Amino acid sequence: MFRLIAALSAFAMFTTPALAQCGGGFSQFVQGLKTEAVQQGHAPATVDRFFAGVRKDPKVIQADRAQGVFQLDFTTFARRLISQNRINAGVANGRKYDAVFNRIERDYGISRGVLLAFWAFETDYGAFQGDFNTLNALATLAHDCRRPELFRPQIFAALTLFGQGDFDPARTTGAWAGEIGMVQMLPGDILENGVDGDGDGHVRLKSSAPDALMSGAKMLRHLGWRANEPWLQEIVVPAQMDWSKTGLRTVMTPSEWETLGVRPRSGRWLTDLPASVIIPQGRKGPAFLAYPNFNVYFEWNQSFTYVLTAAYFANRLEGAPVFNAGNPEPGLSGDQMKQLQQKLGARGYDVGDVDGILGAKSREAVQAVQQELGLPADAWPTPALLNRL
Repeated sequence: MFRLIAALSAFAMFTTPALAQCGGGFSQFVQGLKTEAVQQGHAPATVDRFFAGVRKDPKVIQADRAQGVFQLDFTTFARRLISQNRINAGVANGRKYDAVFNRIERDYGISRGVLLAFWAFETDYGAFQGDFNTLNALATLAHDCRRPELFRPQIFAALTLFGQGDFDPARTTGAWAGEIGMVQMLPGDILENGVDGDGDGHVRLKSSAPDALMSGAKMLRHLGWRANEPWLQEIVVPAQMDWSKTGLRTVMTPSEWETLGVRPRSGRWLTDLPASVIIPQGRKGPAFLAYPNFNVYFEWNQSFTYVLTAAYFANRLEGAPVFNAGNPEPGLSGDQMKQLQQKLGARGYDVGDVDGILGAKSREAVQAVQQELGLPADAWPTPALLNRL
């Protein structure tokens, strides 16, 4: 089960300077939320009903700390998530909701594979949407002092939904991080981008696939999706090239990449828009060209591996072949990756958190130190690199 950790700055409208408050006694923390809610204009009786049963959920904190799945390499991760059953179910749902996807393609310019892939990964097409009480999850994460600025605004967004009759604090459930429904949207996302896709006068993301899919499409457009443009294309890279040009920091047109020996794996280039070469497991592994829409995926989820897998699965659902896994050099275990991050940090590189996950900052640091050492700068950390350091 995977869920978005979206950038939530768009929801600053729901906050006041009190958002930085966290920690302390939970009852006192909730009282502060209630006071702030009344200051925002909510009726005291409504606020009391909304917070009546709220409690801290230690299982939410456990889930927040235990996301080791993102330590997997791209090929392993993709094979774990993309089964033939998921492909078959995606094709079937594409047919079942053909009219909805036609509306999405017409109104938002987003190809159906993109939404089907999110729907599959987030909730297995709605089959499992999470069983955490949403208000408890949001309150627990806001009370925890790791990221209160992300989760506190969502409590007030949920309160607004409650006032509209679209949130039940006792019964609304979802993911551990507070997302709700078939495509796992946070309360603020629902307020901002919720669409009544089935015309019943409500936005019901848990029970209505048209509502969920239309809302997800609107959110993607809100996050910057460019209508009717591709997002990812599988490529073949040459045996030798300037590997430091790979990664999301360098963009060139496909025709420019072609002068370096890069080719589409099959067919023609999808567009001549500036794009980046992505080699998630180094120069000997899978290779893709990422177009501008690929960057929007990071507004939905900030894990590089998840994003690439979701983007690839969207292609797969629209008929693309299984990617060529190549023969990449062995990568690092989680513990080895932590050692590498510590060594890179000691050399002055910014790797972000020392968490054993090859995230964007760690990739950049690996690529930089490879250049420093005169190694192929493909941003893929190997035992040989760890030994060199």
